[in-house]
Amino acid sequence: MNERETNIQKLEATLAVARAIADAVRELGSVPAGHLYVRLMDKISLQSFEGVIGLLVRSELVRRDGSHLLTWIGPAK
Repeated sequence: MNERETNIQKLEATLAVARAIADAVRELGSVPAGHLYVRLMDKISLQSFEGVIGLLVRSELVRRDGSHLLTWIGPAK
C-alpha cells in the first residue's frame, strides 16, 4: 500500500467517525458533550472528539452551548 492509499484510508476512517458522532447527536436530539465522550473515550482521543465536534459546529449541524450541551440543528433524518 502506498502513502496516498494510506492517506485516503485515514480520511475515510475520520469521516466515518464524524458521521457516527453526528448520527448519535441527531438521534438523541441533544446530549452533554462529556456524556457522549465518555461513551467514546476508548475509541477516540479527546483531541479528536473535540475536533469532530468543532467541525460539526462550524458546519452548522450541531450547536454547543455554554454548558457544552450538544444540540442537533441540522436537517432531519
